Amino acid sequence: MPQRSVVAAGASLLVASLALSACGTRGGSEDDATGGASENKVAKIGVIAPLSGDLAALGKGIEHSVDLAIKQANESKAIPGWTLELAAEDDQATPDVGKNAATKLASDKDVIGVVGTLNSSVAQSVQPVLAAANITQVSPANTNPALTQGADFLTAPKRTYPTYFRTCTTDSIQGPFAARYLFEKAGIKEIATVHDKKTYGQGLVDAFTTEYKKLGGKVVAAETINPDDDKYDAVISKIKPSNPKAVYYGGEFPQAGPFSQQMKAAGLNVPLMGGDGIYSGEFIKLAGATADGDLATSVGAPTDTLESAKSFVEAYNAGGYAEPYEAYGAYAYDAANSIIAALKTSLKDAASADAARQATVTAMSSVSFDGVTGKVAFDEYGDTTSRVLTVYGVKGGKWEAVNTEEFK
Repeated sequence: MPQRSVVAAGASLLVASLALSACGTRGGSEDDATGGASENKVAKIGVIAPLSGDLAALGKGIEHSVDLAIKQANESKAIPGWTLELAAEDDQATPDVGKNAATKLASDKDVIGVVGTLNSSVAQSVQPVLAAANITQVSPANTNPALTQGADFLTAPKRTYPTYFRTCTTDSIQGPFAARYLFEKAGIKEIATVHDKKTYGQGLVDAFTTEYKKLGGKVVAAETINPDDDKYDAVISKIKPSNPKAVYYGGEFPQAGPFSQQMKAAGLNVPLMGGDGIYSGEFIKLAGATADGDLATSVGAPTDTLESAKSFVEAYNAGGYAEPYEAYGAYAYDAANSIIAALKTSLKDAASADAARQATVTAMSSVSFDGVTGKVAFDEYGDTTSRVLTVYGVKGGKWEAVNTEEFK
């Protein structure tokens, strides 16, 4: 993440935000001094993401970005009579842990919305829990199309949970976007694929493969690895004789980085390309010096190049957060603000947060605003209406944007 200077106004905003957060909302002399904030009712926005473990870098970026949105909403008194609070839970990138986190949040009467999850496989366990409690869920990172349009999304799309939305585009767009880039722009006509057998990785490779073959590309090898593997000699030895010109990888950076390193060490000196799951500085650290030339797609345009995101980047940097906003921070910020936009309607005359849960779900269908990532709005399935993606390449040990466009 590039370093940016913080203007005095941004610093003042942060100080005021932190001061407000520190005051609390449940009484005390400081609340009384601010004009009766102690009388405010409380509504909580939860976060379910990996806050520990291999994917913590991405999860913490999500948590901090939601925290920033909440502090700014409280400072501006976005919802008169109400104070918002953050309730973050660690899902450890594990479906069962995620389900427990969702159950805990659903049992808290003050929780009215949740931002998360990071992993599509975790979302499958979280969705039904939050839906049963009428709690709005907005993911900044889930890309599996079945989460919104059901298992038959290709032939008979049907919305699965009316409580579920997302601010990122899906693998049914991201996979073909990558295929078109490799075949049409990079001129790579033969490729091998590898995925980790998880919902995200398998879905991404399936979508990529369908489009790549349709374009006339040839998949010369299709292999899988186990989610807990860390040595890939056997799979690489199967792929290498087929002489692919690139390897398309479905999975996340903790395994993708070592896979890239090991395949180069074995003499398979071709680019590894993955989806948004590998678009992280952590991938480059794990892949090492031979990562140069590797590729990734990610949702949206590069955050630090968007005019609409400048205030977010400045405020985030001023926040003193220990971790960068990473790939999904801006999308988590927009996700939180989409919930806040709905709360302006649902909490207006509500007696309590839990009493306004269904009204919040209903209000989400009308949410539309200019966010830091672009236009934020949802279609009939709860999917974002944005279809902008970017191809990134590793150059000199850093990710650089290679191609940004709207998928049509």
